[in-house]
Amino acid sequence: MKSLLVALSIGTLSVLPVTAAAADTESTASLNLVALGDSYGSGTGAGDYEPGTEGTCFRSANSYASVIAEGLRQRGKRVKFTNVTCSGSAIGTLRESFKGEPPQLNALKRNTDIVTLSIGTGDINFAGFGGLCIQADCSGAPATAIRGLLPAMGEKLTALLVDIKARSPRAKIVLTGYGQQVTPDENAEGVPLDPICESQVFTAQERVEGNQVARELDATLKKAAKAAFVRGVNIRFVSPYANSADLRPEFEGHSLCQDEPPFYRGFDALAPGQEGIDAVLHLNQQGQAALADLVARRIRA
Repeated sequence: MKSLLVALSIGTLSVLPVTAAAADTESTASLNLVALGDSYGSGTGAGDYEPGTEGTCFRSANSYASVIAEGLRQRGKRVKFTNVTCSGSAIGTLRESFKGEPPQLNALKRNTDIVTLSIGTGDINFAGFGGLCIQADCSGAPATAIRGLLPAMGEKLTALLVDIKARSPRAKIVLTGYGQQVTPDENAEGVPLDPICESQVFTAQERVEGNQVARELDATLKKAAKAAFVRGVNIRFVSPYANSADLRPEFEGHSLCQDEPPFYRGFDALAPGQEGIDAVLHLNQQGQAALADLVARRIRA
């Protein structure tokens, strides 16, 4: 058993009521952006958390949706940003109260313009799988079992995307992938590496099978987005993967245990004053910034 390192207008003589038309004009004057999802969407691991969310939802000012909203504002765009992401969320929890907060889907309005969404790993216990890789052995039967949960998760995700369109019919939805947390190859030589890279934590076989799970997860998300698109949902899938096999250039070389600065947290998250186990294998600030750049390009397109 491996150890756990683990927003009045004043008339001349009177104040007039705001008409529905005026309200609509006001609402369309800004871009309404809603961020939904789990820990990858909230930015768990990226630091600078919204007061009251550290240790629970972990909503970071460095999350990709927050970075995009701030970038739009810096370019002079009026942005109404509603961030209801929460670490630990699954597809089902978006419709119900979770960690003492209202259902995330309640944040969606008829005038929502853009929805960012990171979801799916909670439905297959991906965090638990990663924990098993660290503490024991996730190869073989555990890897096969988690891959067997992917089709049902994909079907639920497609239904969720259709539901989001019904609630926010004009919104462009951007679904994001999770990427490759640990390189499937041998550790880089001659550079400092996080202790998570030690062979007794992730064995060579666990890296191979763990990355197969990561690729199939990405392919499932992409397939669900395509199925929703066929059903009339304005959906785009953005992932660190280029084709659910090869990483995009922006992410190539940035998995844990490679020679470039990693985009994911390792056991550094377990150090005193850090987030703890919740942040392990999650995007750090650099990783969230890279994902924000990819998503922003698709939003502009």
